[in-house]
Amino acid sequence: MFGIIFSIIAGVAMSIQGVFNSRLGEKIGLWETNTIVQGSAFVLTLIITLLFGKGNFKEIQSANKLYLTGGIIGVIITFTVMMSILKLGPTYAISIILVAQLIAAALIDLFGLFDSEKIGFGFTKIIGVIVMIIGIIIFKWRS
Repeated sequence: MFGIIFSIIAGVAMSIQGVFNSRLGEKIGLWETNTIVQGSAFVLTLIITLLFGKGNFKEIQSANKLYLTGGIIGVIITFTVMMSILKLGPTYAISIILVAQLIAAALIDLFGLFDSEKIGFGFTKIIGVIVMIIGIIIFKWRS
């Protein structure tokens, strides 16, 4: 149940953050906004780590070095979400982002990429993605 609750919170937070970042970007610039977003996230995470962290930074030596690019990917995500919302509007942009996330996650599961367990992606799941794509097309359809 907690997984579902966290997923809902993440989805709502990502949508709100995308709009907030886009609006701030209109005022101060996209890269300036990205700097504030990533910088404030770093400061907050550092404080939380100092207060509650239970891990060990020394173990970074044994981690796959590819996984250290998560912050770089975060910059790409922030920038591209902002640009998507500015160009398409929140609902259309987030709809496309969600379908892209679902397809990427399905491929990660299907092939067991990045040390993930392989999980099949059967016919019903493919139909589900197709229905979502049709929904986006219908949503954006102009009469």
